[in-house]
Amino acid sequence: MKAERLSREQKGCAVEPIRPRYIIALDQGTTSSRAVLIDRGGTPCAIAHNEFPQIFPQPGWVEHNPIDILTSQLDALTELLDAHDVQPAEVAAIGITNQRETAIVWNRKTGEPVYNAIVWQCRRTTPLMEKLGADPRISAMIAEKTGLVCDPYFSASKIAWILDNVEGARAAAERGELAFGTVDAWLVWKLTQGAVHATDPTNASRTMLYNIHTGAWDDELLELFGIPRSMMPEVRPSASFFGKTSSPGVIEGIPIMGVAGDQQAALFGQGCFNPGDAKCTYGTGCFLLMNTGTHAQLSRNSLITTVAACGPGTSGLRYALEGSVFMGGALVQWLRDELEMIEGGEEAERLAEEAGGTGGVYVVPAFTGLGAPYWDADARGAIFGLTRGTTRAHIVRACLEALAYQVLDLVRAMESDAGMRLDALSVDGGASANAFLMQFQADIMERTLDRPTCRETTALGAAFLAGLACGFWSDESELRALRTSDDVFHPSRDHQWRRERIDGWNEAVARVRTN
Repeated sequence: MKAERLSREQKGCAVEPIRPRYIIALDQGTTSSRAVLIDRGGTPCAIAHNEFPQIFPQPGWVEHNPIDILTSQLDALTELLDAHDVQPAEVAAIGITNQRETAIVWNRKTGEPVYNAIVWQCRRTTPLMEKLGADPRISAMIAEKTGLVCDPYFSASKIAWILDNVEGARAAAERGELAFGTVDAWLVWKLTQGAVHATDPTNASRTMLYNIHTGAWDDELLELFGIPRSMMPEVRPSASFFGKTSSPGVIEGIPIMGVAGDQQAALFGQGCFNPGDAKCTYGTGCFLLMNTGTHAQLSRNSLITTVAACGPGTSGLRYALEGSVFMGGALVQWLRDELEMIEGGEEAERLAEEAGGTGGVYVVPAFTGLGAPYWDADARGAIFGLTRGTTRAHIVRACLEALAYQVLDLVRAMESDAGMRLDALSVDGGASANAFLMQFQADIMERTLDRPTCRETTALGAAFLAGLACGFWSDESELRALRTSDDVFHPSRDHQWRRERIDGWNEAVARVRTN
């Protein structure tokens, strides 16, 4: 190809411009950063992946070094481009998707973070959020404006902690010297060498500082948490222009055309474009989202209302109901790394099948508190039902079942809020590859699960948004036609089987709750 092009140039012949063949999705997650090359058929052609360190300064605290986040993501992008000899002209655009709520504060002049990123899982700001939540007026105001509950999960209290605990940070912020961003805004800033400080509505809606009805940063919320408005990024539509890459060592001049938080990106990547469409992602956590269209429905069952991603040209914001479980695939990682019970997900699946049951063991993985629908930040994990006959396989299976029980709790709450039954649920994420887990999930919920052929739906969603914004794909109907199913899991157990297991789970959860 190169030789032929050179020959034509030497002869003075006109050279046809290279037609863009790919979208690149940067998928920055909680434990790793990935770069995914996606073609016009919506197929991931190549993936580069880099894990980075997790930092646990105290029990319940979780941090990342923002430089580790950046370098792991840039390295993944470089590896992807180099390994597949992708030319800049072949890439139409970049889409970014990211771990949400994680807060980074950096100096605008130097570009250096003033403190580690405080991760969404971190519970250090529990006392502040409990104090705010105890005031009915404040908790109602937060719920009404943001759709969120008073929990340390979200970004606002993390920013406040940095300003109050890092020497000189608050004074610098008041002088306009500091910038805040969720991980997407940090990456955009660095990829554009500080030319763009921007986020999108899906990430903004996770900060507890963004009014999801007016579509703007809210002065009352900023004042409540003591955060200067000057720190906040511009909010641009999810499918729009976020600058061009100009970071040293990275291919320059590629437009960044899409940004969305990971779960909203997965909802979009699954083709859940219509009200009532729902998906569950089994990633580091488990996240169930239902598209509610133009209606920002306030939950009566301790779910949260969030902004959904939408394509270019959409008038107004779109919304979703969401239930969040903090420990999903991270529970399998804990079995592998901390307990050293397994070598990976495949062994977990095999042991779970071989066990035939849990022997009465239940695992409640409240390592960083319980998320929806309990929102108990002080709850801690526990294993119940141990006997002398309990084996490694029983505990591994109980951990996998715990993922399914937590999702069941979310489904029940969401069906109550929506006033409708979810007959089918689209699933994705790393743990969705576990056939035992998917079948147990279908059985315990008594619902059908639809697993797509392409399970990279988070990256796919970011790519779809960028591709629509730059004209790589024409519209949502074209994207919907790209989705195919890999497997469908149908429920196969009776009511008594489900009732016995759900009762055991409910009893185990009750034992770890503190509120």
